[in-house]
Amino acid sequence: MLQPVWFVIILTVLVALVFDVINGFHDAANSIATVVSTRVLSPRVAVLWAAFFNFVAMFFFAPRVANTIANIVKIDSRDPAFVYVVLTGLIGAVIWDLLTWWWGLPTSSSHALIGGLVGAGLAHAGLKVINTGTVLKTVEFIFLAPLIGLVLGFAVMVTVIWIFRRWRPSEVDKLFRKCQLVSASLYSLGHGGNDAQKTMGIIVALFIAAGTFKPGTQLSFSNPKTLWIILCCQSAMAIGTGFGGWRIVKTMGMKITKLKPVGGCCAETAGALTLFMATHWGIPVSTTHTITGAIVGVGSTTNFSGIKWGVARRIVWAWVLTIPFAALVSAGCFYAVRFFHPTF
Repeated sequence: MLQPVWFVIILTVLVALVFDVINGFHDAANSIATVVSTRVLSPRVAVLWAAFFNFVAMFFFAPRVANTIANIVKIDSRDPAFVYVVLTGLIGAVIWDLLTWWWGLPTSSSHALIGGLVGAGLAHAGLKVINTGTVLKTVEFIFLAPLIGLVLGFAVMVTVIWIFRRWRPSEVDKLFRKCQLVSASLYSLGHGGNDAQKTMGIIVALFIAAGTFKPGTQLSFSNPKTLWIILCCQSAMAIGTGFGGWRIVKTMGMKITKLKPVGGCCAETAGALTLFMATHWGIPVSTTHTITGAIVGVGSTTNFSGIKWGVARRIVWAWVLTIPFAALVSAGCFYAVRFFHPTF
């Protein structure tokens, strides 16, 4: 017969996969906003295109981001409360994600998850259980990721303008409508590679807390104990992306600045490069941050005044507030669980 803690573990795994699905449809806009706004693909075809590359990303990237997430909180498997830390951290992230999705704000599921874990960890045992170095590195990339995306977007767009300066606009448009299919697939690959690993890290942390995995356990295709985690998380991400996220597509692809196929291709390429670098370094970054920076970088090459800074400012505020607000929500959830279950 299953011990009571295993019901909590099973519930937490289910919540983690639900979070992955929500992450998929919350961040689907980041993968398809430009390809939809330039009318290269219809929204329905675009989300299926993105979902496929979200899934196959597991074959391209080592699980370094998952290892980072698994070590946000210093877990003591002898303390059963850490199972609840993981659960309430997830719940806080899910609540914040759903709220911002409803408001149409393209915030970061990654930072909601990190904020949730930090908030629950602080509520349980204070600052001593938080790996502050890992958290600070992630916080730095709240600002660095969009800046890197902006610089790369600007550089790629300037390079393309110079290379194709003698082409007729209609020829450039025709070529980059095709190229944008490649750039959209690369961005979706980066999205699946970075974001799905965050949920994998959560599940690994959960099993470390339960004493099933040893501290330092890493994900691997060759390990049957972790293979199912990889497959389930990548599948959940792809399913979520398949549901779309049209509310946020309108903000990302249409409200910041108007893009043509060449601009969309350059923005997606710059965003994909940023995600590839971050995933290689094991840094959980926001696909929202990278694509927003890339879109602004591309837009600034031709029409700096055409960028709608009011919308961009609203998005930046949502970024800044995500970690502390998700932390507050998850801390509240942890205290609620402790109130009704005071034995831990």
